[in-house]
Amino acid sequence: MILEDSAKLYPTKAAFIFMDITLSYAEVNGAANKVANGLTAIGILPGDKVALSCPNLPAFPIIYFGIIKAGAVVVPLNVLLKKEEIEYHLKDSDAKAYCCFTGTTELPVGETGYDAFKNTTTCEHFFMIMPDAIKPSSIEGTATLSNLMENQSTTFEMYPSNAEDTCVIIYTSGTTGRPKGAELTHSNLLFNAIISGGFMQCNADDVALIVLPLFHIFGMTVMMNAIIYKGGSSVLLPRFEAPKVFGLMQQYHVTVFAGVPTMYWGLLNCTDTSFDYKSIAAALKICLSGGASLPVQVLKDFEQRFNVPIIEGYGMSEGSPVVTFNQLDIGRKPGSIGTTVWGVDVKLVDTKGNEVPVGEKGELLFRGHNVMKGYYKNPVETALAIQNGWMHSGDIATKDKDGFFYIVDRTKDMIIRGGFNIYPREIEEVMIQHEAVSLVAIIGIPHEEMGEEVKAFVVLKDNFSISTPDLIAWTKERVAAYKYPRYIEFLPSLPMTATGKILKKALPK
Repeated sequence: MILEDSAKLYPTKAAFIFMDITLSYAEVNGAANKVANGLTAIGILPGDKVALSCPNLPAFPIIYFGIIKAGAVVVPLNVLLKKEEIEYHLKDSDAKAYCCFTGTTELPVGETGYDAFKNTTTCEHFFMIMPDAIKPSSIEGTATLSNLMENQSTTFEMYPSNAEDTCVIIYTSGTTGRPKGAELTHSNLLFNAIISGGFMQCNADDVALIVLPLFHIFGMTVMMNAIIYKGGSSVLLPRFEAPKVFGLMQQYHVTVFAGVPTMYWGLLNCTDTSFDYKSIAAALKICLSGGASLPVQVLKDFEQRFNVPIIEGYGMSEGSPVVTFNQLDIGRKPGSIGTTVWGVDVKLVDTKGNEVPVGEKGELLFRGHNVMKGYYKNPVETALAIQNGWMHSGDIATKDKDGFFYIVDRTKDMIIRGGFNIYPREIEEVMIQHEAVSLVAIIGIPHEEMGEEVKAFVVLKDNFSISTPDLIAWTKERVAAYKYPRYIEFLPSLPMTATGKILKKALPK
């Protein structure tokens, strides 16, 4: 196990830093052993599922690795889920135990989690992640994480899981239907951690800032697991706020940062002048972007300001997650998701399954060590997703002559206007270049004559203004006549998922 190995190599080195708490690798490993002993004591068996709702706190890796040590399966849950959603995940995953952050006024997952737990029949144990002293009266008497770990040994003989045993069940976002649990094996996650640490060119001297949610596969694998594998230190931040990010970067001389595109946009638009941006830029060694397409203009502006490369990649939960990445030793291209990582094959196919020529659009399929075992208890969806070993991503991409891939859009996001296919990202890349436009999202809306029509939701930069007709006319000059938006709605902000992706299904049609 990567945590145990790093605890042997770097026992006194800082593994996780959160506010005024610094935990060494030996301390994290010992605490995880306590969790494993506690789970075993209450009857959790190898293969049992244990759900975990926790923001970016030291408790997350401690519980995560404790579950794995016991041979059980981690089921990470988004901390923003509502009661009915938590209940669905607990039931669908057959969770036997649930470790749940009790919450704050801003993130009251504890009480909703407990209410959801009470409505399940298979989930037998509930543990609050919080100090006993601030236990809410509404769930008085409920066991805490401290209770689970109390009087347990800091040593534990880890269960000898097989490489192909399920390690984590991570649920898809559900943006295209009810969430499905992707079963990821120990080998899936180990290979991804090794590969991620490699293309980040990390070592034990690196300090990573993790603001990506650890319950999300990007934050879990590419950051937490990869940094542990390399023996680096991780600074945890539960919620993205640009000033806090810059403050931690300055305080801890952060060398590695990963974010989704909206985070880079937020950092670029931060107006706080109290930070030493030169020292921040001098410490940064590499930045990563994933989760959604990073607008080329945002990439160029960030790199110019901080003199650090942003390497963009592509992945999905079902790919553990990494499929392709811009790798510095191979070369990179702005706007590209890079080339395939070691041990993974990618091909682009048309609707009949035929591979498309270089430069033409096709659905991205991949195979290799990263492909999930399948969707938990869902053989029908598994068979549709994985055919002859190839995982069907649902994303449309192109490949250039050098082997670099470019995401065009998701098949389900594609707009069909009057028989013409329109890919929203293409229009978004154009509109964000306007000097007044800070952020933009394109969707298709129903239209009686055309079937669908193009609509843009636009967030303007501070102290900038532009009329709808003028922005439409500006865009019309730069894209084909059938592509430009006929409708524009200006908003103060765009709806986001917990991981910082623009939530297009929440935009008004």
